[in-house]
Amino acid sequence: MKSYIGYSLMVPTLLGTMQIHAKEPKINKPVNQREQPNVIIILADDLGYGDLQCYGAKNVETPNVNRLAVEGIRFTNAHAVAATSTPSRYSILTGEYAWRRPDTDVAPGDVGMIVRPEQYTIADVFKNAGYKTSAIGKWHLGLGDETGKQDWNAPLAAHLGDIGFDYHYIMAATADRVPCVFIEDGKVANYDPSAPIEVSYKKNFPGEPTGKNNPELLYNLKSSHGHNQSIVNGIGRIGYMKGGGKALWKDENIADSITAHAIEFIKQHQNEPFFMYYATNDVHVPRFPHPRFRGKTNMGLRGEAILQFDWAVGQLMDTLEKLGIADNTLIILSSDNGAIVDDGYADQAEELLNGHKPSGPWRGNKYSAFEGGTTVPLIVHWPKRIKEGKESDVLLSQIDWIASLGALVNAKLPKGSAPDSQNRLENLLGTDHTDRPWITEQAASRVLSVRTKDWKYIEPSDGPSMITWGPKVETGNLSSPQLYNLKDDPEERENLAEKYPAKVYELQNILRKVRKNTRNTKSVLL
Repeated sequence: MKSYIGYSLMVPTLLGTMQIHAKEPKINKPVNQREQPNVIIILADDLGYGDLQCYGAKNVETPNVNRLAVEGIRFTNAHAVAATSTPSRYSILTGEYAWRRPDTDVAPGDVGMIVRPEQYTIADVFKNAGYKTSAIGKWHLGLGDETGKQDWNAPLAAHLGDIGFDYHYIMAATADRVPCVFIEDGKVANYDPSAPIEVSYKKNFPGEPTGKNNPELLYNLKSSHGHNQSIVNGIGRIGYMKGGGKALWKDENIADSITAHAIEFIKQHQNEPFFMYYATNDVHVPRFPHPRFRGKTNMGLRGEAILQFDWAVGQLMDTLEKLGIADNTLIILSSDNGAIVDDGYADQAEELLNGHKPSGPWRGNKYSAFEGGTTVPLIVHWPKRIKEGKESDVLLSQIDWIASLGALVNAKLPKGSAPDSQNRLENLLGTDHTDRPWITEQAASRVLSVRTKDWKYIEPSDGPSMITWGPKVETGNLSSPQLYNLKDDPEERENLAEKYPAKVYELQNILRKVRKNTRNTKSVLL
């Protein structure tokens, strides 16, 4: 068995053409004898294009992710659908652009289910193909039937079991938002009846301390902006919470907890096809990794959170190797949006960059309409089909994962489902290098961009040029059209809109057609 610890990055070599013939899963066959693989999506949180060693990071080592890149395909032109978490994840799971709905912006922890039971999800695709399905880690897409009406002390009225997942162990929202408990199969995990849970995003509960009024209680992390409401584990959060007791998580143990549950799911289903949506908390704030990672980089808590993410990847891969099922397990590793440095906590992330560039060569960060908001790492690993590693610059979007993986398992998607998703399976497997003709990108302000292989158009917006609530991030907003030639100007510095009006019109027209076509965008081509 190969070890995923201490593996150095090698120069990728080209992979020969592969032919994939998807058939119905043969459940009675050993995993490595089946035509169709197990599938694991590893989705990091706020991990930037430049945060991994195999993407050029100099101050942090990521040997486990490096090995996936060496043995698989490392994509250099892959994109999240949106520059923030909730809309990005919604689009991955449903194959629908989040901007088509008004309720998909960054969600509070008490929002009702955003993905509704009547929608066909990526979990449904696999479940109906005979797979066991799971979601483990960060969710941030709502729970329960109504916003603010959840009873956290009883089984939730709506949960992930209603949208195709056989098992789930998740954070309701994010680590910086209440409730700070895990949800397992629709109920609070390790529920403590002596400490009933109350949650509000409107007002505090009488007698409960807050980060704003009681900063002396922030003994683990202090806030830099916002994040000063309820205090859990010595860290200020967004929103108000009372109770929880033994069910409350400890931030330093989050990665261990979700990884342990992921490993247990793999072990339980090692002899049948499974799909796992494994969404880590790293490197989202509050960054408070396990003590074993402390002092291991010169980048402080953010660098240590990257190490923790790499460790988690290694744990999953070592498990697959030990069980003898790694060869026929397809891994897709990416991030939900671009990087952010200071996002609300005084963790010295900016001061300790030491030349590290979280967004790599791209301008902008999480929240931004510039490329740093949505250009993300993407690695595909499947030893049974991908025999040697390589690099690909084919233009890809996460919106296409559901249709592509549906093709992998020979799924027939119901009419109207995944309306914006295209089958780009051969792109993901390295057998077709034809670029997607265009993709759309969504900033936090809902400003949309259209990106082709070489060109990018950002629609006009009268919003502020910088994020107003704290982080030092350019929004990408401008009252006039923006056009950039990314082949010659990857940093988006020279606006060519006035010089090339025909190109502006061409990309505007794509965006107009995409907006108009609410059910299927496949007909909108260059």
